[in-house]
Amino acid sequence: MFTSQSEARVAIIVASKGRSDVLQGLVPFINRQTLKPAKLVFAVTSPADADFDLETLLDPAISGEVIISAAGACKQRNRALDRLGDDIDFCVFYDDDFYPSRHALSELVRGFEFHEDVDGITGTLVADGINGPGLSPQEAATMLSDWDTAFDPDPQAPPRIVRDTLGLYGCNMAIRSSAAHGLRFDEVLPAYGWQEDVDFGARLPGRCVQIENFTGVHLGTKAGRESRGELLGYSQVVNLHYLWRKGTVTAGHALNLVLRNVVANHVKALRPEPWIDRAGRMRGNWRGLCDVLLGRATPGRIDSL
Repeated sequence: MFTSQSEARVAIIVASKGRSDVLQGLVPFINRQTLKPAKLVFAVTSPADADFDLETLLDPAISGEVIISAAGACKQRNRALDRLGDDIDFCVFYDDDFYPSRHALSELVRGFEFHEDVDGITGTLVADGINGPGLSPQEAATMLSDWDTAFDPDPQAPPRIVRDTLGLYGCNMAIRSSAAHGLRFDEVLPAYGWQEDVDFGARLPGRCVQIENFTGVHLGTKAGRESRGELLGYSQVVNLHYLWRKGTVTAGHALNLVLRNVVANHVKALRPEPWIDRAGRMRGNWRGLCDVLLGRATPGRIDSL
């Protein structure tokens, strides 16, 4: 255990593609952390994905780096992990449209310190715009400011564990580096990964939990997200089939999540949300189910759809 939280070295990794303005909007919330991260890595697919001067925007106490990677959430995160040194104690993964509370990193470190059997932590969200039209940066900043103002940290109280989890939730998750030495995201899962976070967390040796005050707002920004729902619909079926065969999720978990998504796509296709391609997702679901039944299902097939 550290004698003070300031001794803990935390790295933040953010994978992003085609959303430079969104990614830039995250930087001020990194600068405001009460516990400054030792390192920030933006893993993007081209210079246009981070079309700003990170050195100018970032607090000089933080070491920042933009790296170019082949596209895909797993590939980008893995290239960023390769850039971390052995001196990093904890690694945080944020989505590019996630705004962390200013207390997020300090509360994360307390969570790992007080719960030594925990190797993976998922945060609790102040708000999540992913299931709606999304939150504007102004809305998210106001919600976060209200939460931060009301929060009264007690350094002596153990951070509350909300529940144990099967894996992690990628928009706001963290790992204990000593427990994840050499562990990487499964690059068989292409594009946005879909359940890559659950798979990654399930391979950690210790517990994965959700804690209360490792928190922030997930904007759920729709720009640059879904242009062809068929790809996600295919992954909703085939990725879980793959992870079940791999052994990182149970048959019950995989079947429950597949059924939930397939039913949701079919029901909501009657009155689809403007920001979701429900018809495409349905086509992808059926393609995936057919491939599973024919014994030719592989996550990488979305590259040829």
